Formats: sequence, C-alpha cells, structure tokens
Amino acid sequence: MKIFSENKKAGFDYEVLEKYEAGMVLFGQEVKSIKTGHINLSGAYVALSSGEPFLVGVKVPPYQPNNAGADYSEERQRKLLLNKKEIDYLIGKAKTKGFSLIPLKIYENNGRIKLEFGLAKGKRKYDKKEKIKKRDVEREVNRELSRG
Repeated sequence: MKIFSENKKAGFDYEVLEKYEAGMVLFGQEVKSIKTGHINLSGAYVALSSGEPFLVGVKVPPYQPNNAGADYSEERQRKLLLNKKEIDYLIGKAKTKGFSLIPLKIYENNGRIKLEFGLAKGKRKYDKKEKIKKRDVEREVNRELSRG
C-alpha cells in the first residue's frame, strides 16, 4: 500500500471518530499526477450534496500542463464511490452539529487510488494546547533518558 498524500494536520485539528475508505472518480491525467505525488489535501473536506459524496478543495495539477484540456480544473469536485448504506449513515452524522468529514490520506490499494476519510469532531483551542504541552514533556523526558 503506497501512500501518495497524508493530511497530517487533521490529527491535530480534529478528533477522528470513524474512518472510511472510498474510491474516487478521476481522469487519466489526474491518476498519473497523483501517482507522482502531485496532490495537496490541506484545506480539503468531503461534502454531501444531493445525496452524493464529493471531495472538495483538493488540488491535483495536470500531469502534463501543456497537454491539459482547456476545461481542466485543478480544484474540481471529485465524486466519491461509497455504498448507499454508508452514504445514508454519513448524511445523518454530518447533519449533527460539530461533525465534519475530513480526508486523511490518499493511497493505492490493489492498483486503485483510494481515499481514507474520517468522521471527525473539531478540537477546541485548549485541547490543542494540552496536546502540545504533553508532546513537549514527552520530548524532554526522552531527551533526559537518552543522556543518562
């Protein structure tokens, strides 16, 4: 399983409650571009519009900019492929206040590009500060242990 892109800030900004795997509807040049690592997940989210999930805010530059069609958009919405049961469940959860659908990583699974996204709840500012303090304390302890 080769990982093409990861949303590292998602773990810091959100508490991920459940994870899902979805296929994506992509153009050929987008697949090539993603496989070369040209994709950016920062600021992206999963939107549920008219009963269908879409990946919004992901930038996928064309594989060969000179050969890209005139109508090619880097930030177009990409449809996600999920079961009807999963979609219905996510629609119900996404309507709940405070929950978001956040992309976590894009990877290859059996030759297919997959998106892992999570049902997440945003962290408060004090939770983030607490996590930073814990990380700093652990770093100091490890530093002291490695010296002694």
